[in-house]
Amino acid sequence: MTRKDSPVLILGGGAWGLSTALHMVNSGYTDITILERAEQIPSRYSAAWDLNKIVRAEYEDPFYTDLALDAMEGWKTPLFRPYYHQTGYVVAATGRAPQKAIDHLEKALSSISSHPKFAPEIRQLDGAKDFKDHTWQYTGPLTGFKGYFNRIAGYAHSADALKGIWEHCASRGVKFVLGESAGRAVELLYENKTAFPSSSTGTGPQTGTTNHRCTGVRSADGKRHLADTTICALGAYGATLIPSLGNFAVARCWSVAHVQLTESETDYLRGIPTTNVRDLGFFFEPDPKTRLFKLCPLGSGYTNTDSNGLSLPPGDRLPPPQDYIPFEDEQKLRQLLRETFPWMAERPFVDQKLCWFADTADSEYCIDFVPGTDKSLAVLSGDSGHGFKMMPSFGKWVVELLERNEQKRPRWQWRSTDLRGKDWSASVSWRIGQSRELRDLIGDKDKMIKARL
Repeated sequence: MTRKDSPVLILGGGAWGLSTALHMVNSGYTDITILERAEQIPSRYSAAWDLNKIVRAEYEDPFYTDLALDAMEGWKTPLFRPYYHQTGYVVAATGRAPQKAIDHLEKALSSISSHPKFAPEIRQLDGAKDFKDHTWQYTGPLTGFKGYFNRIAGYAHSADALKGIWEHCASRGVKFVLGESAGRAVELLYENKTAFPSSSTGTGPQTGTTNHRCTGVRSADGKRHLADTTICALGAYGATLIPSLGNFAVARCWSVAHVQLTESETDYLRGIPTTNVRDLGFFFEPDPKTRLFKLCPLGSGYTNTDSNGLSLPPGDRLPPPQDYIPFEDEQKLRQLLRETFPWMAERPFVDQKLCWFADTADSEYCIDFVPGTDKSLAVLSGDSGHGFKMMPSFGKWVVELLERNEQKRPRWQWRSTDLRGKDWSASVSWRIGQSRELRDLIGDKDKMIKARL
């Protein structure tokens, strides 16, 4: 059990790292330091460095439905409520949707339509007229659309939430070390053991009869940061320090794009429900400060697999390609706009990027001690594209781990399986299509540029 006055080091100032610091402070821990590679928070290396993320409780597994409902109550508390917008949630499939998309929609609806909290708040929608009667701003044909509206859902402004919780934690005594040199951990340090360097091919801590206590990290500037407990919350980058994590937690990315709106267009779309068309993509009401309208295509994403079968984000400070999304993703988003807001369908996309996250084959989180480290090193990973919504609650699950000195939920325990080199993306029930490799995307972009020249 971690003593409340002992030094604790959290690697990563994203949603889960900040939530962990917040709940540790609330639980009486007094010596907490966060190392973050970015120069400021919100961090550009966090999956939550974004305008907004969906907050919803539709899950095929009621375990996560209940957790999401609890987190949604957290979003309504004074600390988090400035960032939460309960606009409601439209989930639909088009008349051309593959059966997998339709099946998932029906399972999502079933998961909440019988739930006592949701049942009175669900409205089924069948056909363009139903959708337009509910959301008058939809002006496209909505071809074959079927789905539902859930009032108890919406989105959170993710970048603003990171900034707000960072400032709150700092005001409560959490220490932050930021920057590419000072805040980037490059080695885990071990008692009576040579440090394991940051790499995609290193061994990292091993399971077995011998334990090697982790005593902290060395940062890129050469400084040693010592701690009794080190918590790795580096998201897609976690396997750079703990390579064996990459055996089951894959770095994957999805495309993000935006349309720049005018002030009057932004006002026109204010209050629209967060809309998720299962075979095309999803969007949110525009951000009033930047007047950006965010869209994301749905699919199985992209990996960056090396010769050892390990997927990690590129080592560049800002991973390539920049201001670019794959052609097939752009086509999905153009079709999504033609169906809903055709007046926007040919607008240029701006601030295009790839959002990296840690993905698991069963979409389960990993909140556990790393084997072979005498419970001195914990890892938080496997957000799998549904982790940000849990930010108000997540840290308390880490506190439970530290105080119980073990992970009692089997689903969140460290995995001994090795899935490197295996493409299981299409088996995830809520994703459509096959994943691709990042190198193929960069090759496609180069070909496109050459064709234009």
